[in-house]
Amino acid sequence: MQEKKDNIFKKAGRGLKKAFSDMKESAKAQHEVDKANFAAAKAEAKANFEENRGTNTFRKAKEQAKQSWDDAHMTPAERTAKIREEQAKQIEEANERIKAANERYEAAKVTKKK
Repeated sequence: MQEKKDNIFKKAGRGLKKAFSDMKESAKAQHEVDKANFAAAKAEAKANFEENRGTNTFRKAKEQAKQSWDDAHMTPAERTAKIREEQAKQIEEANERIKAANERYEAAKVTKKK
């Protein structure tokens, strides 16, 4: 009977160890996503500032205010759906940039060999 209890606890321990390992990997991946998103937001804010320096028109300010108002009045489900769509688009754009970079790399590698 004691041996059976030991096996159950060992199995539970392995399961917990795997679960915590998975959570650790997930947290690391999310951290990388957060860092990339923060850098992108920072760059966008910097670009927006330069674009709008002294030229922010009433029309543009009104459009931005309407966008903020619409975002603030979304339900959590709508907000989540919008975020998921944006994430899918960002992943697609990143994959396109990766593909273009790989093509440039291959082209440069071929021209260096000649």
